[in-house]
Amino acid sequence: MAGQYWFPSMSVSEIVEAFSGWGLSVSPQNVVHPSSDFVTKIYTACLQQVTSITEEELQRPTQAASNILDISEIYTTALAHNFFLMHLQRFARAAKIMDFSAKDLAFPEPDRTRSIFSAFINLVKFSEQCEGFIGGLRNQSASVTKERDQTVEKRAEAERRVATIKAKLAEDEPNCEMYRKENDKITAHLISCRDKQLGLLDDVKTLKQEKSAHIQRKEAVHAETDALTENIGRVRSRIVQSPDRIKRSIITMGSTAAEDKRTVTMNEAKIRDLQAKINALLNIEKDVRSCVEGLRTIEKEMHALDESKKELGDFKEQLSKRTAEFNDLTSKRDRAHMQLSKAEEKMARAQKHATDKRTASQQTLERLKHDYEEMAHERQDNDKHVEQMRLQADEIEREMAEHLKRSQAELNELLTEYWTLRHATEVYMETLANKLGMQVTST
Repeated sequence: MAGQYWFPSMSVSEIVEAFSGWGLSVSPQNVVHPSSDFVTKIYTACLQQVTSITEEELQRPTQAASNILDISEIYTTALAHNFFLMHLQRFARAAKIMDFSAKDLAFPEPDRTRSIFSAFINLVKFSEQCEGFIGGLRNQSASVTKERDQTVEKRAEAERRVATIKAKLAEDEPNCEMYRKENDKITAHLISCRDKQLGLLDDVKTLKQEKSAHIQRKEAVHAETDALTENIGRVRSRIVQSPDRIKRSIITMGSTAAEDKRTVTMNEAKIRDLQAKINALLNIEKDVRSCVEGLRTIEKEMHALDESKKELGDFKEQLSKRTAEFNDLTSKRDRAHMQLSKAEEKMARAQKHATDKRTASQQTLERLKHDYEEMAHERQDNDKHVEQMRLQADEIEREMAEHLKRSQAELNELLTEYWTLRHATEVYMETLANKLGMQVTST
């Protein structure tokens, strides 16, 4: 397990000092021999320092679950313990303690507990160093609160619009049913009118063809009449007129003209009838066009009604999404508020701790200043003593130099005496050897 740790291992005194900085009363004996209640209290404090989750906040969902499921007190305690253990395991994984279990709560081991304390304290200090990130969370909380208010307003507006649309739909539903029935009747009437119109259009086409034929015949008769009138004029100018013949011609031409007039009158009567029928067909066509326009208007209104229903469905879906987002934002805002309150409490404790440290530092500074003044005074005395010692050292060195000089002179005298005695000894030994007849080699 030790190979997984990447955090610094803390001593017992450092752990006690860290917990004391959080306002917890901890003794070294508690850390050396941890108990289940002690580690539970410490782990709760560590969890509260970072996540702002307290025992009361863990009790609320547990109580709500017990009320819903109607379970006994034993299961409620076990459920609360499981909730607490789940949050601690998440916290431990964030602190790089991957094998945190219920054994660390029920049967804490001293070495492992100190390692877990070190990891938790390291994580808490790291979170305290990230004050900028906490400020960002506060800004995000403010923006989320503002967005939540806007979402609430949009939701209220959407609910009002939905209520208005529902009321309008409920109000228009009888009219819609009446319009549907009327639309069916108009559609059937339009289909019958269309069949009649097709028949009338065929009749109009036939009458137009007959009118064209009669007009052509009329033009031919007029052309023939003009040609006959011209021939009659030419003939009259060339022949001698006979009264009887002229009379017969006049009678014949008069009967022909009368017949042509009757034919023209009949054709004009047919033309007037055809014109009346054409006008009636035009009126029918206008009525059909107005009916078609009414049908188109009804279809547009039906499409608008379908679009309104579709928009209502979309509004309902958006309302459900906004409701879910609103609930999520509400929970985020509550968590952000809790984290903010915990951060403010932590800041107050930190300010108090900083004030205490500042007071202690001021006292320490005054004590050090007093010590410095005493040391300065002592230093002056020491400087005087050092000067005296330096003079004494110079005197001793001078005496040593004189003693060394005298010792050198005595040593030179001794060496001179030594070499004189040695030379005398060699002469004596050589003389003695000569007398005794011995061979002596000088060294």
